[in-house]
Amino acid sequence: MNARVIVAGLVLAVCLSGCMAMGGPVNKAPEPLKKIDVGRFYSGLWHEIARRPMAITDGCVAGATEYKRDAGGGIDVLDSCRMGTPEGEPKTIGGPGRILDPGTNAKLRVDYRLYGFIPVTRDYWVLDRANDYSWFISADPEFRDLYIFSRDPQISEEQRGRLVGRARALGYDVTKLEFPEMPRR
Repeated sequence: MNARVIVAGLVLAVCLSGCMAMGGPVNKAPEPLKKIDVGRFYSGLWHEIARRPMAITDGCVAGATEYKRDAGGGIDVLDSCRMGTPEGEPKTIGGPGRILDPGTNAKLRVDYRLYGFIPVTRDYWVLDRANDYSWFISADPEFRDLYIFSRDPQISEEQRGRLVGRARALGYDVTKLEFPEMPRR
């Protein structure tokens, strides 16, 4: 087969797939429900109670995110987990974050560096949170990823069920959630 025919076929396939993607419905995450107190929320350690599976978290348990304010008003983010068991080898990735919606403060963009040099940018929206800042539900704006975090690594089954129900009420398919093992208190 001629190389020109192969290239033309590939170009046509890419163009058609682009047209199909443009014509279909685009699912967007719901807008965040509550304002965030920056000092209260973006500080300290949050434990990952539930998440949708993704390649970077394969084998990860005892997941957590730690927020620290930097001198310039930004937010340093450090995501971590342990491989296999809560006592396993640590795995971390971090980067600077910036608030995308000043005033509401519920949308955060984090610029990670995989292996120290591969840039990966992720947006996280805090869709809902407890009034006392004891838990929050977060997602990306494309309605793909979903996370449930708590200040306490050990929440009751009843509380976990309420939080999963809240995520369902926000429009998420919660059947794909995984609940990684957490460290004991």
